[in-house]
Amino acid sequence: MAALPPRSSRRRPRRGSLERPVSGRLYRGTWLLVGIPLLAAAFSVHKPAPLPPPPALPASFDGPSAVTLASDLARLYPDRAPGSAGAAGAAQWFRDQLAPYGLHIAPDRFSAKVPGLGERTLVNQVVTVPGRSPDEIVLLAHRDDDGTGPGANNNASGIAALVQLARSYGGAGGARAVTPQHTLVFVATDGGAFGDLGAQRFAENHAGHIVAAVVLDSIAGHGRPRLVLIGNEPRLASPGFVETAAQRVIEQTGRRPEHPDGLSQLVDLGFPFTLHEQGPMLAQGIPALTLTTGRERPPNAFTDQPGRLDGVRLAELGRASQELLRWLDSGAELAPGTARYVYFGPRVLPGWAIELVLLAALLPFLLSAVDLFARCRRRHIPLTPALRSYRSRAGFWLWAAVVFELFALIGVWPSAPAVPLPPGSAPGTSWPVVGLLALGFLVVVGWLVARPRLVPRGPVSATEELAGTTAALLALAVVALLVVATNPFALIFLLPSLHAWLWLPHVRPRPIWTRLAVLVAGFLGPALLLASFATRYGLGLDTPWYLAELTATGYIRLPVLAIAVGWLASAAQMSALTVGRYAPYPSARQRPPRGPLREAVRRTVLTVRAARRQSTGSERKALEG
Repeated sequence: MAALPPRSSRRRPRRGSLERPVSGRLYRGTWLLVGIPLLAAAFSVHKPAPLPPPPALPASFDGPSAVTLASDLARLYPDRAPGSAGAAGAAQWFRDQLAPYGLHIAPDRFSAKVPGLGERTLVNQVVTVPGRSPDEIVLLAHRDDDGTGPGANNNASGIAALVQLARSYGGAGGARAVTPQHTLVFVATDGGAFGDLGAQRFAENHAGHIVAAVVLDSIAGHGRPRLVLIGNEPRLASPGFVETAAQRVIEQTGRRPEHPDGLSQLVDLGFPFTLHEQGPMLAQGIPALTLTTGRERPPNAFTDQPGRLDGVRLAELGRASQELLRWLDSGAELAPGTARYVYFGPRVLPGWAIELVLLAALLPFLLSAVDLFARCRRRHIPLTPALRSYRSRAGFWLWAAVVFELFALIGVWPSAPAVPLPPGSAPGTSWPVVGLLALGFLVVVGWLVARPRLVPRGPVSATEELAGTTAALLALAVVALLVVATNPFALIFLLPSLHAWLWLPHVRPRPIWTRLAVLVAGFLGPALLLASFATRYGLGLDTPWYLAELTATGYIRLPVLAIAVGWLASAAQMSALTVGRYAPYPSARQRPPRGPLREAVRRTVLTVRAARRQSTGSERKALEG
């Protein structure tokens, strides 16, 4: 009888072993659950209906006169920066244009800190046309510019259209040519080129009930008309309102207005940010959108000359604005409030469906991470040293965040209000070199303090590396739940790291390039945000400091910073595991001696604790006596 051939050695590690600790079956099976939300999302896509049409009225917007008005404002007052003599002259010019039509202008003066200029006095000019209903429809345009050019398109064109539209509801001697259904409010705001300060002031302090708002900004450019929808919170005007505006633009131009692609809209919902004046309105729950021909970043002020105005485009968008105002006046209550959604061509995907898909995409990671934790417990793999190692890394990043915020409090970073900063000037793109060097020095000091407890002191076993991975994945799970609690749309920045880094234990025996590729894949989410700001807002290499300055001013809130600290600590631990520099937290006998500062802190804490115990004991004896 022939001898049996020797059994071949196992080429692939056994499931559940140290080389394959993550359950692929559980991970793949959980992804099947994602199909249900995807199916629900597919059936929820719909085409929004515009508002019902108003009574037909002939268009009365005078395009050539609007071009003349915009050119006059740009030539007479090329420097309309808030608080300047040109700003005061532009405000007087606006009054002069409406005075013959019996329209009363109510000035709203206020003081504000203007980014890059300091404390200035600003003025909003409000014109109210009473209607049959006290509910208000608002039309806004910012009157100022950044002072570096005449600002013919940005935004003398919007002010010119605002003047023309307000005139159509005025009349000689105070007689009204038309009585609207709703009360109409025309607002020439100040500080629009410096973080929408005037629009923020109006949104936060206006006493009336606003059912809809339209912003006119740079409407005489040569670009294709665009609707800007996102605000400073993850909400947009209702789809019916937006579709009504789109249809009015189509009627006048023959083309549907542009809006960002689907991915950019998801980025906007995950990180709400806009340089246009609908942002402060939406933040207050007011349905608002901006009509423009510009891009996300304002046009170059130096080349924004009156001779470059597109009169045809100004007339088209002026008529579209007039028709939109009439449609809103006839039925704004039929498309009320704000909503969350993403536009795909003429159709929308509701925000609840997107949130459901994002939450479902989180489940495979959460279940796999919990299963990995359970496997470590069954194998009696200690996780405490790995969790302490993560704690040290989190402490280092927390130290960096605290120092950064402390520098903001003491004035090391340029001060500015918590508004979208102008991308072309200080402080958003002006790097404070001395402050950054000081920050770097203190961060290095913090790293030198934390480093002795994080560097390997000898060979690290496979079980210790698995414990380090499990601790980092559990921390990522907590970070993900915090993101869900604050803004579920921000999961698009987190999901790549969750699903990529989950498989780092499986590629541990692979070449370093494979491990680095999996590690880098986890950084695609933050890279998407950085790329969006760098390209859409033209920030380029200034993007990191711009986001840092938004954090220093308070636009990016502290909970977001705390979530970032937790993610960075996990990323640091995963990076150390990938390159073979991970070590569990050392035992008491392995730790280096305490320095004088840490020893003094330790002695102080122990002394306070002893004093408290002694005081408690004395009180107890006194009560017993």
